[in-house]
Amino acid sequence: MRRVLLGVATAGAIAGAASTATAVYFARQVVVPKTKRTEDLPIHRVVQDSDGSLLIELPVSARTSAPGRYSVWFANGSGHACIGKVVSTDHAAGTVTRLVERVDSGDLSTARAGIWSGYVYPTADTVGLDYVDVAIPVENGVAPAWQFTPQEASDGPDTWAIHIHGMGGSKAGALRGVPVAHRLGYTSLVVSFRNDGEAPASPDRRYHLGQSEWHDVDAAVSYAVAHGASYVVLFGWSLGGSIALQLTTLSEHRDRIAGLVLDAPVIDWTSTLIANARSSMLPRKIADLGLRVLGSPQLCWIAGLEAALNFPTLNWLARVAEVRAPVLVIHSEGDRSTPFAVSRELANRRPELVTLVKFPAVEHTQEWNVDPEGWEAAVFSWIRDRYTLSVSGPTGVLRRTPATSELGPRPHTFTHGNDEKR
Repeated sequence: MRRVLLGVATAGAIAGAASTATAVYFARQVVVPKTKRTEDLPIHRVVQDSDGSLLIELPVSARTSAPGRYSVWFANGSGHACIGKVVSTDHAAGTVTRLVERVDSGDLSTARAGIWSGYVYPTADTVGLDYVDVAIPVENGVAPAWQFTPQEASDGPDTWAIHIHGMGGSKAGALRGVPVAHRLGYTSLVVSFRNDGEAPASPDRRYHLGQSEWHDVDAAVSYAVAHGASYVVLFGWSLGGSIALQLTTLSEHRDRIAGLVLDAPVIDWTSTLIANARSSMLPRKIADLGLRVLGSPQLCWIAGLEAALNFPTLNWLARVAEVRAPVLVIHSEGDRSTPFAVSRELANRRPELVTLVKFPAVEHTQEWNVDPEGWEAAVFSWIRDRYTLSVSGPTGVLRRTPATSELGPRPHTFTHGNDEKR
């Protein structure tokens, strides 16, 4: 009996050690910046159509068949092409042919594999608007940014749009919000922040899920104010949405934040990370243990963190009463990275302040890609319907229009043949 019990105890210890190791691996995957992606999309061929346009043939899937505009990175990231509409689909051959709108870099004709992406604009010059490179002073140096200044400014006080990208991305990912901000007459500042490969890294070189990154974006807000911004509208993508929410309470310029436009935002990091673990078939108890590692002052060093993550302060469902600026949330019902249900609950808890525009079943932060016109129309109408200019004292004040304070764009929906699955 003693030998049996010893065997059971040993097996339990091994299983416990394995669970702990898996939990630590999970925790590190959350905060360690990713520097490379695998070119896992085969490119069958690139041909010229009879009208001279360039076509690309890819394996058919829900992803490659989705309507809208996307891109393919190739040649180890040195090549980039913007991919447009579906031209034809051969289900027997398992292929889909799409229009190549432009090739920004590299020789696409020689590419045999690539990475499917939502980054339609890989660099500022591909947006087609005048811009300048600027440097934002931050804690450990300077963070590069792009500034787009429209020739015709918005009516009333100068309003700037601050565009904040998501986790594992670069500032190029936030360029999709620039055209509509330009139409509104806003100066756009597209920013970088610590550990994104462009801005100076933090000492521990780890993501902090917005807990420290907000400082770098707040420096960008300070830059905007110093250069004439009376108010700012924050455009946040995924993690950028979480950072934007942090700024509404922590920024020294929080009274200048006129509104938030959030695409697939991370509103509660705990539920988001649990959802990601579930989609990866990771047991809940292991995910919970991983989160305890990240949130423990005694254990966070195992994941390489200099300081523990404070998950309660990163939960905006619990802190929803603290949100003061009007919020537009644009989110896909099929997003498996940041749960749509959390965005819906945020809107339910603050219906007078939060407007939710839903998109069905597209990949994370690809709401713009599947319907650029619909995305931009939702943002444009929300801002125009919700705000009017009221002059008060030496400066103008953006106020919510009483007649439309309960309004926002109608829920945007569209239909296509394939629901995206990840």
